Order: sequence, then C-alpha cells, then structure tokens
Amino acid sequence: MSKIVILVGSVRRGGNTALLAQAFADGAKENNEVEIISVADYKVNPCIGCDTCFNRDGNKCFIQDDMQKIYPKLAEADMIVIASPVYFYGISAQLKAVIDRLHTPLRNSFKVSRLALLLVAGAGLNTVFDSIKMQYQQILKFFGLEDAGQVLVNGVREKGAIAGHTALKEAFELGKTIKES
Repeated sequence: MSKIVILVGSVRRGGNTALLAQAFADGAKENNEVEIISVADYKVNPCIGCDTCFNRDGNKCFIQDDMQKIYPKLAEADMIVIASPVYFYGISAQLKAVIDRLHTPLRNSFKVSRLALLLVAGAGLNTVFDSIKMQYQQILKFFGLEDAGQVLVNGVREKGAIAGHTALKEAFELGKTIKES
C-alpha cells in the first residue's frame, strides 16, 4: 500500500480543485493510504533563498511556520499529487510557497517516487496549462520521478462548476490505477 499525499493549492474550500482532488482520493483509497493537505489550513511563508538549511543540523529551515508540519508528511509519502487552480498560467501562490520551501537538502531524504498533476482553470484556452506542465516535466526529470498521470480541466470558473464534469470520473479512475510502488 502506497502513501499518497495530495497538496491542494486552493484556498477556496469546497471549490473545483478540492472536488477534483477528492475524486482522485476516493479512487486511490481502495489500494492506498491517502492524505489531503489543503494549503488553506496552513500558514507557510515563502522561501527567501538564504540556503541556511544547507548548513543547519537536520537541514532545518530557519523559518518557523506550518511548513514544519508538512515536511514529515511529505517525507513519508511514496507519491505526491499536486492539485491547483490556475492563476495567470501558474499554480496558486500558496501552493508555490509550499513547493518552494522544498528547496532544501531535506527533500533528499524523502522517498517520493511518483507525482501526479490535477489542474483546474476557469479559462477555456487550450494553452492555459502549458507553463505549469513545462515546470512539472522539469521537476520529474530533475528528480527522476515517474509521472503517475494528469487530469487537466478548463472552463470551470464558478465554485462547483466541475460537478458532473467528466474530469471527476477521470480523476477517480486515475486514483484507482495507483498501486504500490
């Protein structure tokens, strides 16, 4: 049984991103342990690039905030799912802060081997996901991680607009395909 951590980057509780992440989680729960971490529940400051974590005992960040609660959860994960609304062709600032705080040698102790990507955009443009997908591919390549799958849905702006959308079934089915690494 794999341990999956889903990082939900929306601060809008019960919104489209949360619903898509929950659909994935529901599918994955049959064969895996799944935890959803919503950035709305944590106060994480951005990385300031000081690199002091490279020289501190245990590679600890000097910024003392809720990231200290998230690091252990990510360290135990076999797979991480990035779930975010798309804002100006990027992931949410709150989720970006969490990801940027992984600029630490501490991440080298993590056992993560796979990533998945769930994105929701209000815009209907076909290119709305391109910049995020490029970053995602670079992260996979740099860390030698497997792409476990992607569900990208556009044109769902209003809260709850994703209800009944085929992307929910697609996310559920993707979750079901996740087996032990």
